[in-house]
Amino acid sequence: MLLGLAAAAPAQAQGRLEAKYEASLAGIAVGKGGWVIEIGDDQYNAVSSGGTSGLLKAFAGGSGTGASNGRVVAGSLVPSGYVATTVSAKKAETIRMTLTSGYVKEFSIEPEPPVDPERLAITDAHRRNVLDPMTGSLIRAAGSGEVLTADSCRTGMSIFDGRMRYDLKLDYKRMETVKAEKGYHGPALVCALYFTPVAGYIPDRAAIKYLAAQRNMEVWFAPIAGTRVLVPFKVTVPTPLGSAMLEAVEFVTTATPRTAAKTN
Repeated sequence: MLLGLAAAAPAQAQGRLEAKYEASLAGIAVGKGGWVIEIGDDQYNAVSSGGTSGLLKAFAGGSGTGASNGRVVAGSLVPSGYVATTVSAKKAETIRMTLTSGYVKEFSIEPEPPVDPERLAITDAHRRNVLDPMTGSLIRAAGSGEVLTADSCRTGMSIFDGRMRYDLKLDYKRMETVKAEKGYHGPALVCALYFTPVAGYIPDRAAIKYLAAQRNMEVWFAPIAGTRVLVPFKVTVPTPLGSAMLEAVEFVTTATPRTAAKTN
């Protein structure tokens, strides 16, 4: 069973999100990004630009694009494919993954990185029951009632990003009101975020140790209209240089009509 995406009744609504984000560090703008997500009755697609392809990737240097797609099965988002390309001053890199029912069948990194003996190896077990980082940034409210509830925060995700396997755990903190410059104005569900590395990383790396020790990271979620899917509106991560923040400046979300059943 995939973690973090609750099951629901078979009948599913449809919705679309077009969002633009700005990233800042200690109040200074450091980047921009965009995210387009389409949720259908039986499939979903998400395309990102900038640093919005994963909750903890938003503040990495350089630019990039990403895409994830998959099926909607009994209310859960089940990824089929993922690709992410990052470009920095030092290098360009593309990660590709193919998934089936939570299992990473194939993955590649181009150009292939050198083997580092200090990096904890990825085993076949680490590739099972996982989500790609983009799908893992979304949560789905269980049931058929209100979506912005404390229980929606009480979940977790097992993530594989093509290089590292890690767990994200959410817990309820509070409710807030948010207002984008364009689009959404309303309640947001604020969840605490906890990061636990599992494999594919170098244990002595300072950044990994720092993130794993943090207890003040937050994700503010807002809903995609017409669905039970919640999307990060705002992410805050304390750093030694000040608070790093990714926040939506545009969050335009619309319910779309269900596809009519075909008849002979």
